[in-house]
Amino acid sequence: MDLQLILAFVVSFITVLVITPLVIKFAHYIGATDKPNHRKVHQKIMPRLGGLAIFIGVVVGYIFVGLYDQRITGITIGALIIVLIGIFDDKYELKARTKLLGQIAAAGVIVYTGLKIDFITIPFIVERLELGWLSIPITILWIVGITNAINLIDGLDGLAAGISTIAIATIAVIAGLGGKELILTLSLIILGSTIGFLFYNFHPAKIFMGDTGALFLGYCISVLSLLGLYKSVTLFSFVIPIIILGVPVFDTAFAIIRRILNKQPISAPDKSHLHHRLLASGLSHRNTVLVIYGFGIIFAACAIFLTSATIWGTILITVLLIILIQFIAELVGIFNEQNKPFMKFYRKVFGRH
Repeated sequence: MDLQLILAFVVSFITVLVITPLVIKFAHYIGATDKPNHRKVHQKIMPRLGGLAIFIGVVVGYIFVGLYDQRITGITIGALIIVLIGIFDDKYELKARTKLLGQIAAAGVIVYTGLKIDFITIPFIVERLELGWLSIPITILWIVGITNAINLIDGLDGLAAGISTIAIATIAVIAGLGGKELILTLSLIILGSTIGFLFYNFHPAKIFMGDTGALFLGYCISVLSLLGLYKSVTLFSFVIPIIILGVPVFDTAFAIIRRILNKQPISAPDKSHLHHRLLASGLSHRNTVLVIYGFGIIFAACAIFLTSATIWGTILITVLLIILIQFIAELVGIFNEQNKPFMKFYRKVFGRH
């Protein structure tokens, strides 16, 4: 690996280690804090502007390695929009509609620069399907969807930052194996910043990343994956970024399904997310996070393997993962007793719990 890339990682890492204590003081000063309530695990007021430290670390690494000389202006502008939205939300708690509009604006900047998916290949059906004008909403939906994925699991100390670290490290490995230097460089800079932040965010946390960090890291992952899919994709290459983000994607999907089955609004909050259920099973805060890290690593390994798998291999691994995810969801109690088909089958076959 190029020495400059290693130094960029180290520079970003050290920057975040140094700057985070200052961000903690700044967050308290401006009142960007998170107060405990019945849905939250923490019991005291916590600063939640940690994403600003991650962003500063990325900027320093970005300047150090000379990326400002390359044509990624759109990515930079989009990142600034996302970070500003996050800062204002951490301070003032913006409405969901306002945050969504800001995310669409950031995604629109990316699309305007030409970074979008123009056509798709569907194995066995279509060799080249031109998306035309649909490339714009599909690309925007991709960016906005992944940008929000990290925010949805930011429920325990170190959880969102750790899952982001695993996802970005996976992208770095795939980029390195594929010889994609820009993606590898950006990934290592972001990775250094996120690992540096984990020193302050892992349980017991001294600061939360807040929406500033969750949205920024989600945005970074969306853009990195989009750079890998740029212009054309096969249908199954969409699967790889989704599997990389397997924990937040499937936890969110199960939350939507659970609320529909329970005849609740999709946006209704509850305490049946994966981390809530693991805590309820008796695991400690730290062990719950480590178990979910383990799930994230399994998804990461599958994603790396899929980059060189055949179409049939991809289908088989994806189906097996879905079955495993459903089994785990039923085992930890994400669904109620009436919606556990695997558990019912097991009891019917073996006659026991």
